[in-house]
Amino acid sequence: MTTKSNPFNDKFKSAAQFSDTVKDSAQQIWLAGLGAFAKAQEEGGKVFDTLVKEGVSIQKKTQAAAEEKLAEASSRMSTVTADISAKASGQWDKLEGIFEERVAKALNKMGMPSAKDVQALMDRVDALSQQIQAMAPAKSAARPTTAVRSRTPVTAKKTAAKKVAAKRASPRKTTRTS
Repeated sequence: MTTKSNPFNDKFKSAAQFSDTVKDSAQQIWLAGLGAFAKAQEEGGKVFDTLVKEGVSIQKKTQAAAEEKLAEASSRMSTVTADISAKASGQWDKLEGIFEERVAKALNKMGMPSAKDVQALMDRVDALSQQIQAMAPAKSAARPTTAVRSRTPVTAKKTAAKKVAAKRASPRKTTRTS
């Protein structure tokens, strides 16, 4: 008698073996998970402390880099501010010069003497005063002491007043340079 093998039995045996293999694998995965959990609980505090130390170290490095960049940016801003201030000061000086020049031209057109004109006149008056003083002792020695005045003091004052009034009334012709 020959026995034929039943294909259903072979499949059943292999399904049972497969089921056992799956159960064993699942059991091993479960046990590995429990082991990892237990290990994490044991070393969790150590790992946490290590992570905190690394975090502090990274924070210090980051803070130092940020402070360095802040100092660099502050230095740049100071330089830029100084440059802008210097340029603005130069522009204000230029504007002030233009303003003074235009005011001087306007005053000159109105017939007002400039500071240079006034200084030149003062210098000329001083020079003339010195010349008069130098001539005064020479004149007094040459002049007779008994000179009679041709005019009375009151008439001399009236004549001087008339001359001043005439000068004021006459138009001025002056050339001025600023």
